[in-house]
Parts: sequence; structure tokens; C-alpha cells
Amino acid sequence: MLTMSGNEHDWLALKPQEPSPSQCCGSGCKPCIYDVYEKELAQWERAKAKQDKSLLMEKKEQSNNSELNPDTFTAFNISSVEQLTEDTYQYKFELPGNSSLRLSLGQHIVLRGVVNGLEVQRAYTPISRGNAEGYFEVLMKCYEAGLMSQYVKTWKKGDMVFWRGPFGGFPYQPNKHGELLMLASGTGLAPMLPILQSITDDEEDETFVTLVGCFRTFDKIYLKPLLQDLARYWNVRIFYVLSQETSLEKLPWSYQENTYTGRLNEDLMKTIINSCRRRPFVLICGSSAFNEDMRRYLKAATLLKFSHLSRLSSLCMYFHRPLDQTFVSSMILTLECFKEQVPFQSGCYVVCHPHLVEQHGILMEVFKCSFKREIT
Repeated sequence: MLTMSGNEHDWLALKPQEPSPSQCCGSGCKPCIYDVYEKELAQWERAKAKQDKSLLMEKKEQSNNSELNPDTFTAFNISSVEQLTEDTYQYKFELPGNSSLRLSLGQHIVLRGVVNGLEVQRAYTPISRGNAEGYFEVLMKCYEAGLMSQYVKTWKKGDMVFWRGPFGGFPYQPNKHGELLMLASGTGLAPMLPILQSITDDEEDETFVTLVGCFRTFDKIYLKPLLQDLARYWNVRIFYVLSQETSLEKLPWSYQENTYTGRLNEDLMKTIINSCRRRPFVLICGSSAFNEDMRRYLKAATLLKFSHLSRLSSLCMYFHRPLDQTFVSSMILTLECFKEQVPFQSGCYVVCHPHLVEQHGILMEVFKCSFKREIT
């Protein structure tokens, strides 16, 4: 029978514990909780090989309340709790002085909680602006059977909560995309808001935005005042799709024109895409089932755009790649034939490859009265 020396017991007691699956938020963080574990395990193995426990006493970099750290968790104080719907809350966390998290667009942070002795980690995207001073805000939905939800439901003003990050991000550049089409389901609205607000805050950014928010009922729409304010900007449209509403008659009149009942299906997706003012770059955030449905509908809608000659932007989608003169000439004749039939609007935009604009300007002349400007 093998026995273990007291020294071996001491070293095993100091060995890092491998994280459980519940401790991984599953969002692809770098470093992941498993990366941190591997680093600590390697440090333990080096110390054990040299029989030098002092090597385990290296101080980990600590962050204060004004700076997030991707490696270690930092405590933040809850300054306010607002219940938005029966299961969704908006939490405001305090930052000392006028400090800021300085998050880039699309970045998320990871929350750590303990439920019945089990450590749980989940990723959330703050809805406040990345440069907000003195605070940051997070939108959270509590699920009846959710582990993290059990922890979040206990929160109250003054509690300390531990976060690490930031991770990820959306490399947005002003005016890079003619239009952003944002498809959000429920709290999937959260990562869209900082991007949308960065556009409305920048007077030089002329990117169009179409936000489609999918909720069960009108009462479950989050942050209505903020969304209504954003919808007043000249380059922003916001649509609502309410899966469990059967009629728009009881809705406030200001919502009736831009709200659909039922689910966001393939036909409605085609309608929304065809109404876009420029060729959209699509952002999707929701459940895995929602994301998969949206990708399928978008694929179908894209195929439709190449076969349905309903508006100028659809026609010009044929020309988003370099073309030879013969093909361009034949297409000009085709466009001329449809010129009297296509319902052009003064707000239409031409989307085409720079090669086409530079070498085949005659195409622009054909419809020079039907668009305001070219975008590439």
C-alpha cells in the first residue's frame, strides 16, 4: 500500500483546482478561466519541481475599481437596481470619481457568482456608453432555472459584484458601412445600443441604422424612452416585432407604424431588407435558435435581391464586384428597359464597386436623377 508524505499532502493542497464547466461563460474570452488555470498549474508545477513554495507567492496583478482586468476579478458596487419587466433588470455599477471602463464597441465583461457553493461565470455587454464616467450599466434577464439568475436575483443596492474583462469587440469604423441592420432578440439588444449611440453621438458619421427588436409583447420592450429618443435621429429607424401580440390597436399610436405582430420570419425579413436605404451590414444577437433563424432568412433574402428587380439598390447589387465592359454594356441596356417600371425613390442609394464608378461612369449617368450620392 502506497502512503503519501506530509510534504506531498502539502503540495496537493496548493495545487490549483481545475474549473468546472459552469465557471466558463462560453463566450471565447482570452484569457479564458481555463487559460488562467493552465497558467497557475504551470506555476505550481515549477514550484513543486524546485520544492520552493515561495514561487507560488508571486503577487497577481490587482485592479482597482476604476480599471477592469482580464485576468483577475474586480469588485464593483451596485448603485441602483431598476426592474424593467417581470424578469429583466437594469443594474448600475459605481466607478470612483469620474473614471470610465473605457470599453471599445461590442466588448463584453464576465460576471462571477457563487450559487450553492458552485462558482458560475457569464458574459454580459454593458448598455452604457463605453466612455461613461463614474458608472456602467448592465441589462440582465433572470431565468427561473438559471444558475446565475439565482445569484443575480439576490442583488440589492450596495452589494459588491465581481467582474473581469473586457473581451471581444466589434471593429466599427464610422462610415465604413452604408447601413447597419441590427437584429436583436430580448436582451440581445444590449450590445447593439453602444454601437448605435456611438453613431448618433458622431456628427460626422452618416451611417444609416435599422434596428429590429424582437420581443414577446409591448410591455416586454426594454428601455422604451431611450429607443424612442434614438429613433428621432435622421439616420435611425427602429422596428419592433412582437411575437405574442395579435393586434396593434391597443399600442400607442407612435409605435403602431413601426411595429409588426407575430414572429420575424422570412417574408418580413425580405420586407425589411428591401426597405434598407443602403446595402446593409448585418449584426445579430439573440438565442442560438434566433441567430440560426436569422442567418437562414438572410440567406433567402439575399438570393431574392438578385432575382427581384424592385428598386434601384437591388438592381445595383449586381455591380458590387469589378466588371468587364461587355457585361456592363448589356446591363445598361437592361436597366434602361426597367427604368420606367422600377419605383425609384429620391432617397435611393447606389451601392457598387469603385472599379465600376471609375471606369463605367455612364451607368451613373443613366440614373443620375434617382440617387443622392454613391457609396462604395
